[in-house]
Formats: sequence, C-alpha cells, structure tokens
Amino acid sequence: MTQRTAKTIYWIGAALTSLWFGSSGFFELTKNPIVWDITVRLGYPSHFIYILGVAKLSGIIVLLIPDRLIRLKEWVFAGLFFDIIFAFFSKLAVLTPAAAIDAVVAFIMVGVTYLMFRKLYHADWSPRSPQASF
Repeated sequence: MTQRTAKTIYWIGAALTSLWFGSSGFFELTKNPIVWDITVRLGYPSHFIYILGVAKLSGIIVLLIPDRLIRLKEWVFAGLFFDIIFAFFSKLAVLTPAAAIDAVVAFIMVGVTYLMFRKLYHADWSPRSPQASF
C-alpha cells in the first residue's frame, strides 16, 4: 500500500470518526433525548455524560489537526477505543446484543483509521527518533 493510499484511507476514517464521535459528543452536551436516555439507561451519571461529551469534542479537534500532536493523537485513539469498549459491554449487559452493533461498527472504523495512522506515523515513534522521547 502506498503512502498516498494510506493517507487517503486515514483522512476518510478521521472524517467519519469525527462525524460519529463529534455528533455523539455534541448530543451529550446538548442533552439530546435519544443519546441522553440511552446513556442514563446504561447507568452512567449525568455529570459523566457531560465530561464524555467534552472529551469527545476535544479529541476530535486534536484528530483533525494535520501532522501535529502525534503523541496526543495516540491518546485520542486510546480514549475512543475505551469509549467503544465500554459502550459495547454496557449495551450487552443492560440492553440487547443488537443494541451493541453500532459499537462493533465504530470499533472497525476507528481500528482501520488507527492502523492507517500507525502506517503514516510509524517513524515518529521509533525508539531512535528524537520525537519519541519526552
């Protein structure tokens, strides 16, 4: 796979991820009844829902900044994966397996995006790279 192809897949994935988690974060902050009611049914407190919305929107901003904040983007991807995993298992435990399908789709989407991110920025994380040190 060429760098150009990897970059194209990455930016398409970043755009889709931004739409998915950006809209989710926005709906959490604006107390959208659909998103809010599901999250409350899963047992999460209201203050956590607001924090989650802020974290998602902040992460999306970082994700969309090109060729900067590489290390912070790693943390954004980690946070997205934690969000997806918690949503998946919460929905399995409280709702139905069918309700968790969106988490599987999100996991695949973010997973492919992250793999392309690693393909594009693998040199920035090598142990000998000056950027790899704190």
